[in-house]
Formats: sequence, C-alpha cells, structure tokens
Amino acid sequence: MRQLTEEETRVVFEKLAAYIGRNISYLVDNKENPHVFRLQKDRVYYVPENVAKLATSVARPNLMSVGICLGKFTKTGKFRLHITSLSILAQHAKYKIWIKQNGEMPFLYGNHVLKAHVGKMSDDIPEHAGVIVFSMHDVPLGFGVSAKSTSEARNLQPTAIVAFRQADIGEYLREEDTLFT
Repeated sequence: MRQLTEEETRVVFEKLAAYIGRNISYLVDNKENPHVFRLQKDRVYYVPENVAKLATSVARPNLMSVGICLGKFTKTGKFRLHITSLSILAQHAKYKIWIKQNGEMPFLYGNHVLKAHVGKMSDDIPEHAGVIVFSMHDVPLGFGVSAKSTSEARNLQPTAIVAFRQADIGEYLREEDTLFT
C-alpha cells in the first residue's frame, strides 16, 4: 500500500470532481476525522489516517483491502469509479436525480434512467455531468452521467434517456464473481 503519485492524484480528483465538484475539499481537509488516499494493487482506497498508519505493518501480499475502495486504475492509466464509492459520492453529491419506485428495478437491473422514471432532479444539471441516482426515499442507488441538461430533460418524451447508468447497487449481485478480483 502506498501513497498516490501526483499524476495518479490528479486523475482521481478529476474523476471525483465530476460527481462532487468543489465538495472534494471535504474529503481532503477533514480536520476532525482525517482521511488519506492509498493505492493497493491498482485500486484506490479512502482510508482513515490512523488505519493507514496501522496498515503499514501488514505485508503487501497479505493486505486485501483497507478503507473504502473508490475505484481502480485501468491498464491504460484511466481511473474507473466502483460502486463501493457510492457512499462517499452520495454524501457530497453536486447533481442528483431521484427516480420513482417504478423506475428503481429497471435501474438496478442495469438500464439507464428514463424520463418516465424521474421523480425529481436538481435544477442546474448540465449535459454530460456526473449525477447520483437516488430513490424517492433518499437511498443512493447508483451513479451515472446526465444525457441531457435539466431544461432539455423537461421537454423529452417519456421513453427518452435522462441519465446513462455507470454503476448501481445491483452490480453487487450481477457481477459478484468479477467485482472483487
């Protein structure tokens, strides 16, 4: 387990900023409960600082996971967020979409968010911005990218896509054999 390099940190922060914007400062500058970003086997973890210090005494081959897995670096150097980062993203989300109960199951089965399923959405969502998808009971279900801005989405047909799904909590079941390898 090691610290991220400057380039890795930049790539991770750019990806996080797409979903939480300037709220990324709350992840980094938390004085009461300081956290750090650590890399282990191409995966980036968000770890409490005291746990990170204790984890240095464990040999790398023996360390499976520590903290919250935010995502993973691909072989080409890109950073891909995992669904395990949803708790962090939902806490500090910049743009949100709430879907009706009849749209929850299609979304959890891996489909995109349709206009007919949207209960409400943030007022100022631009096109192709990172959004967090919630149920109407404020339970985070996943995240994705907006297909249209909020103003354009109001005039869409009910079958039109409002947000492209990137990850949802149904992934735990659909991809449980490949998610943690």
